[in-house]
Amino acid sequence: MAAPINVTVYSDALVVLATAGIVVPLVRRWGLNPVLGYLVAGAVLGPLGLGSFSQVIPPLYWVTVTDAGNVAGIAEFGIVFLLFLIGLELSFARLMTLRRMVFGLGFAQVVLSALVIGAGVHYAGLGAAPALVIGACLALSSTAIVIELLSARGKMTSHAGRTSFSVLLAQDLAVVPLLFMITVLGTKEGSLAAGLASALMQAGIALAAIVLFGRIALRPILRLVAGTRSEELFLAAVLFVIVGTSLAAALAGMSMALGAFVAGLMLAETEYRKAVETIINPFKGLLLGMFFFTIGMGIDYREIMRDPGAIAASVAALVALKGALLFGLARLFAVPRMAALETAMLLGPAGEFAFVGIGAALTLGLIPAKTASFVLAVTALSMALIPLLDGLFQRFQARIAAQKPVDPALLAKPEAQQGHAIVVGYGRVGKVVCALLARHKLAHIATDLDPASVAADRRAGHPVYYGNAGDAAFLAHCGLGEASAVIITVRTRAATDKVVALVRAARPDLPIIARAMDAAHARHLYQIGVTEAVPETIEASLQLSEAALVNLRVPMGKIIASIHEKRDEFRDELREAAGREATHAIKAKSGV
Repeated sequence: MAAPINVTVYSDALVVLATAGIVVPLVRRWGLNPVLGYLVAGAVLGPLGLGSFSQVIPPLYWVTVTDAGNVAGIAEFGIVFLLFLIGLELSFARLMTLRRMVFGLGFAQVVLSALVIGAGVHYAGLGAAPALVIGACLALSSTAIVIELLSARGKMTSHAGRTSFSVLLAQDLAVVPLLFMITVLGTKEGSLAAGLASALMQAGIALAAIVLFGRIALRPILRLVAGTRSEELFLAAVLFVIVGTSLAAALAGMSMALGAFVAGLMLAETEYRKAVETIINPFKGLLLGMFFFTIGMGIDYREIMRDPGAIAASVAALVALKGALLFGLARLFAVPRMAALETAMLLGPAGEFAFVGIGAALTLGLIPAKTASFVLAVTALSMALIPLLDGLFQRFQARIAAQKPVDPALLAKPEAQQGHAIVVGYGRVGKVVCALLARHKLAHIATDLDPASVAADRRAGHPVYYGNAGDAAFLAHCGLGEASAVIITVRTRAATDKVVALVRAARPDLPIIARAMDAAHARHLYQIGVTEAVPETIEASLQLSEAALVNLRVPMGKIIASIHEKRDEFRDELREAAGREATHAIKAKSGV
């Protein structure tokens, strides 16, 4: 006899899947943010919405979620996969460049916001300990919603994207001491300082163990699995890495998302980064949608209707207070004004951690049930406002841009030329390339997307034009049809791929010389049609070798010859590896 089926679990899961398949596409068609669609659907269809009437109106049972626990466990993995993919896009080296923002701006925001909000709650009549807990929980923002919004608009590498990510990462790191603080204040056992030190040490040991495992075992394991050429086994191995590191972090008292982020950082250093990203991306979208749905289920309309004025005032005060603190701190850390304002609006609302922190405080009897319900209503409503605040900022930014007079230097059009080189990107590397082209009297023009630097460089007499080289029409205006070469100096991989694709479609024979981040990136560029890929890491090693040989008094002629020989060896190895990978990919696709 078959085991009985838990119909409730399946029906609740079906409601969420129906939301993803029906409600969200309708929301997109109406021009609204899908995150907002999930939040509203969760509030309406959740156990605090229409689901609460399922006993009175039985048909509602099949179109509502009656038990939030049936989907909450799966939805939690939405944040885990999101942070994993973010780590996959970064590297340890790039992360270290953000350390000033993470440990400076990020931790300053957490501490100041917790103290100021806690002081306000204490002034409203709550005790010092519960006020501090509420302040600390509301000081954190929504990693899942903010990162999803920034990623969807391609702004993760912008000033606002880097600043928001740095602050959110600092907030994730602060989860461990905050959870321990709640435990100590709730149980009143042990020393707070000693307990925090112990918790941080435990978290440090766990992170060190995860990183050590990644450095020693991760690449061999993936190489072994990839050798089977089975997508199913490769997917299983990747899921094992994500879930395993997430659980290891959770067992150490940290958030699962932080463990997944570290796993992503480790995989970013391997040649399997693109393959992993392709496999995981579809899961991330659905799981994140389920997470946003569960956040919407936390909005209790009865609590809102009980005192709508106080709820609305608290939400407005929270967003305004945190936003003002964030804006001021961001400006102190030299973040541009508009980026600081965008960061403030995105991170002003509360985040998903408040549900965990307030829930723990309620269980320990640190916060009264009525207060906890009120704070969670404020949290959920403020999170629901994030897409609206983002849209409001975009309209404000567009209006400011429309009112601001356009610098005449940006309106200049590329002049018609023959046999010229097109240099994509006029940053530090692009300027050096153009300077050497000018020294050898080679015709060239450059393009860049930074209006301020383009205007300044044009006034200085440089042949640079404002525009997006990822636009086929703009490339045509730059004289792609008559160009002798395209030189790509930008760091963004997606932008480089797009330019290469456009150039190859228009000019299959045109030489393309592209900057690569490392050997793996160079192999990828050779596969998509680049003529020459120049990896930064290899060139740095060659320059270091040249400097060493000069200082060891090796004759200059021999140095130049050996450096050129070594560079040719590297180039041949990369091309051969790219060819082998392309052949393997073709065979795998054809099932050979």
